[in-house]
Amino acid sequence: MTHRIERKKWILYRHTNNLDIISAVAANLKNFSKCSISEDDKKNLLEKLKDLDYYKERNPDLPLDSINHRINTLAYYMFGYKDKIGGENKFLFSPLGNLFLKYIVDSDKTKFIFLTMLWALQFKHPHGGSDEIFNLFPFRLIFKLLNDKRLNEELYVSEVAYFIVFLENANTKTYDKLVKDILNMRTWSDEEIEKKFKKEEHVYVNAVYEWDYYVSNLLESAGILIKSEGESICSLKHGTSTTRFLKKNIVKLSPELKDYCKKLLSLYPFDEQPLDLYDKTRATIDIKKEIYSFYPKILLEEIKETYEEFNVKLLELPRLIEQYADNEGGAQTSLFEDILEEGFNMFFNVTAKKIAGAGNTDIECVYITKKKKFAVEAKSTKNKLSNINSGRLARHREKIGGEYTIVITPRYVPSVKYDIKTSEIVIITASTFSEYLYNNIINNIRDIDYEDFDEIIMNNLGKDVSVIISDLTMNKFAVSN
Repeated sequence: MTHRIERKKWILYRHTNNLDIISAVAANLKNFSKCSISEDDKKNLLEKLKDLDYYKERNPDLPLDSINHRINTLAYYMFGYKDKIGGENKFLFSPLGNLFLKYIVDSDKTKFIFLTMLWALQFKHPHGGSDEIFNLFPFRLIFKLLNDKRLNEELYVSEVAYFIVFLENANTKTYDKLVKDILNMRTWSDEEIEKKFKKEEHVYVNAVYEWDYYVSNLLESAGILIKSEGESICSLKHGTSTTRFLKKNIVKLSPELKDYCKKLLSLYPFDEQPLDLYDKTRATIDIKKEIYSFYPKILLEEIKETYEEFNVKLLELPRLIEQYADNEGGAQTSLFEDILEEGFNMFFNVTAKKIAGAGNTDIECVYITKKKKFAVEAKSTKNKLSNINSGRLARHREKIGGEYTIVITPRYVPSVKYDIKTSEIVIITASTFSEYLYNNIINNIRDIDYEDFDEIIMNNLGKDVSVIISDLTMNKFAVSN
């Protein structure tokens, strides 16, 4: 039997089972863009949901925690992420969240977009929930199983609730064992299944309820799954006074998504290692940004979305850095520098030119408004940046007559901050840089002003300014809630 953890299972969010509700909340939340959402705004939003029959009033005061749960649902399903800036909660839509809103009335496209959002959902989840022992992409695993001919490309509720939601890690070995266990379970009688579920009724009833009532219905409403109702196997106690039923309900993947799902499995496999939320070499917010920046080109091609190659590369910047670093000294060494050159040229009052080569800075930049130069150093590394030679960077900077140097890197060891402490150097993490530019693009701001960056840098020389620039992004583009 596949190893299970007593009382510890995946947490599948259960505040809604209808994509239309999530869509309505996301669309209304987006309308508050760059503004605070007051209590009156939240009440108005709940009234709109009530008018659409998406909200059942339980008391006349319209509890505001209900809308907060709705916003949490958006964060769980990768529409965007939450952060606190200056004591105020903020919500920033992800690239896929923005794309979903663009096609919100086109279900033929949103089903592909939402499936792709599920592909990015990992445990450990940035929004919390599931125990830290789980380290996998849960929906990638589920969709792989739904493409497995040995299982007739289908899953029963009992299989999800008894085996799947207890799996800690996904790899070839655990997957093959899982398939064998599921096939074995299909030989059990209803009486045997009932006996198994009754042994730890309080654990399994939650698994049944989360999957059968919430998640599978949500995915069916999204056009991702086809659900077939089956006979009841047994009843399960849910608390002291509620009863749930374990049924022979079956789900299959919608036929029109099968080819796309196989492409995703090929490019972004089920056994890929999720990002480590507790990586000591990176700020948690940077890891969260990278998780929510998932924006595969294959989706854009599938839904025939026009795109600029640079915009896609920009969103993939943290991943591309690692890819380029793996080819250190080879043909791809300069690709990181190329995309940073394009990135700084997005500022209407900056001209950036890649120089590179021994004894030179990677990119020479001119801040036209203030008639001054600065240097950009692209630090792609296989592991983590372990040191910065501030003397060498000073010589690079002096060679072009620059006032300061910006080091852009995905991660570094804490001691690196001491290397730059008294220098004219600042660090900006790659995810912070790409997120700022992306949000300007998606909000149709083509004339991006460098003034904010320059002011932050001049006031914080010798420091990592990523958090300050993150706050700048959130204050400009996020919704306060």
